[in-house]
Amino acid sequence: MNTITSIGSPLAYNQFLLQQEFYNVFMKKFPELKYLDMKSIKHQIFYFPEARIRLESLCELKCDTSIDSSYFYGLVQLCQYIQRLIVVNSDPNDYHGIAELIRVQKNLKYFEWKDDHDFYISGSDSYGEILLALEKNASTINHLNIYFMFINNRTLQKVLPKLLKLKTLVTSFVRFNEEQLKMCIYRDLEVFKIDYYELKAASIIIENSGGRIKKIFLESSYEFDDFIDNFNDDSLNFIRKVYENCLSIESLSLVLPSSKQHFNEVENLLKKCKNLKSLLLAIYMNAYVRPEEKLLLENGKELLKIINKSTPTNLREIRFLYDVKFSLETLEEFFKKWKGQHKLSILTCQPIYREQNYVILINKYRNNGVIKDFRYESFDNVVNMDFKI
Repeated sequence: MNTITSIGSPLAYNQFLLQQEFYNVFMKKFPELKYLDMKSIKHQIFYFPEARIRLESLCELKCDTSIDSSYFYGLVQLCQYIQRLIVVNSDPNDYHGIAELIRVQKNLKYFEWKDDHDFYISGSDSYGEILLALEKNASTINHLNIYFMFINNRTLQKVLPKLLKLKTLVTSFVRFNEEQLKMCIYRDLEVFKIDYYELKAASIIIENSGGRIKKIFLESSYEFDDFIDNFNDDSLNFIRKVYENCLSIESLSLVLPSSKQHFNEVENLLKKCKNLKSLLLAIYMNAYVRPEEKLLLENGKELLKIINKSTPTNLREIRFLYDVKFSLETLEEFFKKWKGQHKLSILTCQPIYREQNYVILINKYRNNGVIKDFRYESFDNVVNMDFKI
């Protein structure tokens, strides 16, 4: 829009008038409006003559908090049946307008909030208005994706347990104690995303779910630090909770140390979770001392042995991170034993697999139909479980 109007006139006021006329024509020509991205709109379109008829049908709204609250107040009267609401918090000053818009909704199913600023928010309840407005929609919200940069209130602990109909949950439980976590029971949960350092919280949520979870993603950068308390025990318990409570799991990311006990539990998981299609394995040994090459190769050999031994019938994709490496001999042995199974894709962010000897071996078994692909990808692509091969 800005590009089009700038061609007509370089003057800001003239561009403003051109934009206003465009939106006015837009409102007259289209019988109903289903999707609106407010981030680039500077006009209060709810004042246009046809606004009520057009905006009453709005199903999805994208906006950011830099928009003046008066704009949201104008939408409150017209848009009460929004189903998807996505908010980028770029200006954390006044949430009254957006909170009121959330509160009046009658069929809100998907809500997403992302902090995108570097300002520290003072006060004891900075997100309280937003969370309490969400609570009013507890009977309809199925999908919740909220990222709060500064959690300095207790409203989140009060509201999340009341959103009982969630099918998708993406958030942090870093401020929750064990008692509060056990109150978060989501029997319809299907997609669950949480930071990798919250394994204990994730285990509790999974244990109290209804057994319908299909996707579990451990998010963040996977930049491990020694401050993670009880990492070994929590990661072991997490694996067990998955195969005990999530037999329908299709996509999963695991973070674990390279112990025999952890590897045995991975094998148990592969044998029990028959629907698993995509698996990310992040193996972590020591944050400050680089493991010896021998240990990395042993990890790789053991993991491929487990995968071959368990022969998961639906597994189509495996991603490897960090302290794991495959020798040419180990890789070829795995390919030979995998022959006759379904084609498998393997992703890694280690550049060694672009070396000529590895490329020749991988191409051989790709051309023979044993594997679909074995690719070196960027770290971001490997950890992004939505990235498709």
